[in-house]
Amino acid sequence: MRGFFRRHRRKLLVVLAVLALLAATPPLAAKIYAWRDDRKARMTTDGPYQATRESLNAHPVPDWFSDAKFGIFIHWGLFSVPGFAPTGNFADVLRTDYDRAMLVHPYAEDYHNAMRVPGTPTADHHRATYGDLPYEDFKAAFDEGLKRWDPQTWARTFRDSGARYVVLVAKYHDGYPLWPTEVTNPHRPGWHSERDIVGELAAAVRTHGMRFGLYYSGGVDWTFQRDVVRTLGDYTYAGYGDGYADYADAQVRELVSRYRPDLLWNDISWPTGQRRLFSLFADYYNTVPDGVLNDRWQTDSLWRWLMGTRLGRAGFDQVMKWAIADDPEFVDNVKPPAVPHSDFTTPEYTSYDTVQAKKWEMTRGIGNSYGFNRNETDGDYASFTGTLLPDFVDALAKNGNLLLNVGPAGGEGTIPPEQLSRLDGFGRWLDRNGAAVYDTRPWTRAETDGAHFTAAPDGSVNVILDEPVRTDRVRLTGVQLSGAGRLLADGSTVTLTAEGADTVLGFTRPPGPDDPFPAVQVSPT
Repeated sequence: MRGFFRRHRRKLLVVLAVLALLAATPPLAAKIYAWRDDRKARMTTDGPYQATRESLNAHPVPDWFSDAKFGIFIHWGLFSVPGFAPTGNFADVLRTDYDRAMLVHPYAEDYHNAMRVPGTPTADHHRATYGDLPYEDFKAAFDEGLKRWDPQTWARTFRDSGARYVVLVAKYHDGYPLWPTEVTNPHRPGWHSERDIVGELAAAVRTHGMRFGLYYSGGVDWTFQRDVVRTLGDYTYAGYGDGYADYADAQVRELVSRYRPDLLWNDISWPTGQRRLFSLFADYYNTVPDGVLNDRWQTDSLWRWLMGTRLGRAGFDQVMKWAIADDPEFVDNVKPPAVPHSDFTTPEYTSYDTVQAKKWEMTRGIGNSYGFNRNETDGDYASFTGTLLPDFVDALAKNGNLLLNVGPAGGEGTIPPEQLSRLDGFGRWLDRNGAAVYDTRPWTRAETDGAHFTAAPDGSVNVILDEPVRTDRVRLTGVQLSGAGRLLADGSTVTLTAEGADTVLGFTRPPGPDDPFPAVQVSPT
């Protein structure tokens, strides 16, 4: 054996060198890929926060966000003019037509993508209604309607619904900014609103005592990404396009400096590396110390670039189809992956099973589309008492907020009556039961059969019943409570009687079937 090594020493050394080079190539390539972006990382502010994970993770979630509980999301833009998509459920489309899912799903805000493929419902509708009109020409109709848009009316509506904050989509996937940005789009100069929609709404919302946040589509911009999006792989791993990282970074910095949003809500992913993103985060916190950041900031990397190749996307799509075939309900419970820093997580149309230590926000539409979809009828919108209110109560008992979307129509920004009726339901319920919602925190347990719980700052426990009270007695199974009880809706006395491991609530004035989810506050004696 020794003779073999002596005779072939040189060859063996060459082989070992080649193997070492092969082993070193992926991490070396990843470092080179990251360096191209990392060298652009720089902060523009002085303040307590620095561009490190440790510094950013020291940022506390501000009380205003934990106290607010209920926010309004607004998807509104050029796509609101045609306002068309097939009806249905996005998860069902993934299960039944995965290879065309992003062309035939019910999200009307994706009109620009779907209209480009002949034979899709959106393309057929566009041809029949608008002929050969380019998507860009919806700007004229939007601007005409915008002359009649009143941000104060919106703000009053949202305030009356009980919302404590509002998040506007400042730029969606079609790349159209709703403010007069000074950052030039190299592919479409002048592609932005001349009217300062963001600024006007920010002023109106804040005038009515609410916080103001901004959504930005960091991961998708179809003015840079020209290919049609057909599958979830295309959507998730589309190439960003030359210059997009610089463009997106500059636009978000412009939004922060100009409007100081209380909340930054990025979507899909982020086109820079982590070092550059952390510089943006630190500058944001130094500018808006009590601002909050969501969790959809998955950064660019060599791995993501590889996943964005045709082979990578095909592999992702195949794995997704296998996962759906193995468990069709898999797509009903997808949550964004963890990122190195965020103030809260954003499960979409879904929730958590238990109380979460980290603050979170359930995000959902009133219907199955975020943008206005003229095909949706009242039956397509979620029931207030059957879905929306239960979702809200479940979220707040588990340390969550609800960000409920509205999709206004046209440039006028008309909120459909079906959506207004749900907002009115929230307003009326919160008028009666807001003390069990605002400024609360999770109790020692989230729920029992028929009830959810929150804890008030003064040590009171709030019991939110999951259905109208039909008798004068309600049993809380496996829960022991004592103290002075009162029905929040009218202040009437509620007695508490221990029966074994249970507590029985006795109503002197039962709230009745027209008072869904009544809340009882139990104060310590």
